[in-house]
Amino acid sequence: MTTPWPPRRTARRPLAPRVAAPREPVDPARIGRRVVRRRAKGMDAGAIAAALKEARFDARQDSRHEDLADDARGRAELAEWERLAQLLAAAAPGTVYDPDVDDVVRAELAAEAAAAAEREAAVREAQRIAARADELQALRELGTLEQTEPRDGDEAVRDELTRRVGGYVQADVDAWLAHALAAHLGHYRDPAARETAAGLLPPPVLAHAALLAELARLVPGAGVDELAFAARLSTSEPEAAGALAAFLAVL
Repeated sequence: MTTPWPPRRTARRPLAPRVAAPREPVDPARIGRRVVRRRAKGMDAGAIAAALKEARFDARQDSRHEDLADDARGRAELAEWERLAQLLAAAAPGTVYDPDVDDVVRAELAAEAAAAAEREAAVREAQRIAARADELQALRELGTLEQTEPRDGDEAVRDELTRRVGGYVQADVDAWLAHALAAHLGHYRDPAARETAAGLLPPPVLAHAALLAELARLVPGAGVDELAFAARLSTSEPEAAGALAAFLAVL
C-alpha cells in the first residue's frame, strides 16, 4: 500500500546548532566541603577542633552581614568541620584525617561520577538526535524521505524537527511515521517498538497509522489518491479517525 505524501517543501531550514559539551554544575556547598577536606588532610582531632572553633566564629561574624547571612558555601564548610570533628573524636587516638578513606567522600565522588556520566550520555543522545534530524531534513529536501525506513529514536527526532520550526505540525514527517508504523517498517517491525511509539507519538499520527493499517487490510490495492483523506481526517479529527479505525477493525 502506498501512502499520500503532502507537497514537498523546498525551502531549506537551517541546521540546528551543535550541542555543547557538558559542564559540571557550580555547587557552592560542594566547593566548600572540598576546601575543608583539602585543609583538613593530615590534621588530628585537636587541629580539627581548633579549625571548627574558627569556622564557628566566622559564621557568627557573617550572620551580622545581610549579604553573607545566606552563604551556602559558608554553611557547608561549617557543617563539614563539625562532621570531621565528630569523625576524629570517634577514631583511635593519633588518627589523622584522610579524605581518601572517608566513606562520605567516597560516596559523594561515586554520585558525582554517576551524575557526570548521565550528563554526558544526555549530550551524546542530543547530538545523535540533532544529527538524525539534519539527515531527515536533507532527505525531505531531496524528496526521498518516504523511501527511508525509521530508526529507533526517530520519535524524539520528530520532536526536534518540530521544535526547530516553532511547533509547526510537519505533515510530511508525520505521514512518514504513520505509514511506517502502519506497515511495520524499520524499527517498527518490533512489536515492542510499536508499543513504545504509542506513548511517544501524538494522537494524530497514531490515529493515521491505525486508519492506514485497517484500510490496507480491507483494500490492499488502494491508491495514493484514494487514501489522501486518511491524513486529513487524522490531523483535523484524530479521535474520529481512531474511532473509524476501531470500527473497521471489526469488519
